[in-house]
Amino acid sequence: MKHRSILTSMLLALALILSGCSKADPQAQLEAAVQKLQDSLEAKDTSAVIDQLDASFQAQDGLDREWARKTMTLMFLRYASVKVIAVTRKSSIDPTAAQSGLTQAQVLVTGAQGLIPERAAPYDVRLEWRRVSDEWKLTRITWE
Repeated sequence: MKHRSILTSMLLALALILSGCSKADPQAQLEAAVQKLQDSLEAKDTSAVIDQLDASFQAQDGLDREWARKTMTLMFLRYASVKVIAVTRKSSIDPTAAQSGLTQAQVLVTGAQGLIPERAAPYDVRLEWRRVSDEWKLTRITWE
């Protein structure tokens, strides 16, 4: 009888562990979304980047998804290769609103000809994310 209760306890613990593993970790998903955005930019995959943008996406002061699409198209035509170097990067989920995430980074963007634009200092970039179902969408990006 004692072995049966131990076995039951072990099976219950295993079930709890496995169910915990099957749920996607929002923090890990947010970090994966940031990496996917970087990879898509470097692959010059405009449609993949646009897919990550929320319908209400805004850049700086009022620039929208269409601006983002046009800008990427022009940059990707102008530069043979694009590399996004995150000097620093930190992502976090808002503790008061689990569907909101924030990434702050210092970023250098390079092309075949060097830095884009020709600026030696990294940009301070702030990306605001919103979780829709199990997918993080970029709602706002600002930079200095």
